[in-house]
Amino acid sequence: MHIGNYDVKLVDAGRFRLDGGAMFGVVPKVLWERKSPPDEKNRIRMATNCLLLSGANKNILIDTGIGYKSDEKFANIFAIDYSEFDLNRSLQNLGIQHNEITDVILTHLHFDHTGGATQFNDNGQIAATFPNAKYYVQKNQLEWAKNPLEKDRASFLKENFHPLEESGQLVVLEKTGELFPGIELIRVDGHTRAQQLVLIRGVERNLLFAGDLVPTSNHIPIPWVMGYDNEPLKTIQEKKEILGRVVRENWLLFFEHDPDIRCAAVRKGVKDYELHEVIEF
Repeated sequence: MHIGNYDVKLVDAGRFRLDGGAMFGVVPKVLWERKSPPDEKNRIRMATNCLLLSGANKNILIDTGIGYKSDEKFANIFAIDYSEFDLNRSLQNLGIQHNEITDVILTHLHFDHTGGATQFNDNGQIAATFPNAKYYVQKNQLEWAKNPLEKDRASFLKENFHPLEESGQLVVLEKTGELFPGIELIRVDGHTRAQQLVLIRGVERNLLFAGDLVPTSNHIPIPWVMGYDNEPLKTIQEKKEILGRVVRENWLLFFEHDPDIRCAAVRKGVKDYELHEVIEF
């Protein structure tokens, strides 16, 4: 897919599972299990779909998946599965080496979005996965990650971002708007403080990397918000505003955690927003 200045390519960073009840909040299980059947531990299938934007002398990666630093216990809890897809293999299949990534936009610092930002180096130390890249995060998100609530403390692992601070590669942003020509950051706060969504602007169509505001295509309806959200009522209001723009301005939505549908056009239905057309990546 080509949008504006960039060739936009899927980087599938692997599969994992999360509790279905937590993923759908107050939505009754009898409704969500029809769309996302759970396993015997009530966990549903999840993807870590990232994007690579190549153009204007840049290779920009949006989010990095869970990465490779997890121990066996952690991997079992979340059923991390790299049998078919993983970050390194996906980049290699696109012909991209780690040292060719120039920039990494981190929507937020939860482990399933930023775990691949760092890795063990040859000396067994944790260092930046992409040695020549700058990593971008919002200041308020970094502050939150360092002092999280009890509710979301387990989602922030310092080994995923602290080495980036030490190496001087972490760029802390204090505002949103245009980061690069044709790439705009949009702040939302319901899921976690200062999550930054990424809008890629083109001539005919724009593409919104929806992060955890709309993590899967099943989360398009306004009330379908996650139990993981710190402020679910704020998420609902943000979804109303963002999905209104998606429909009015003819944006495509990219779903970071959907294992089956990566991208779609959305429309306003009789009762709520709904999936209109699946876009193949």
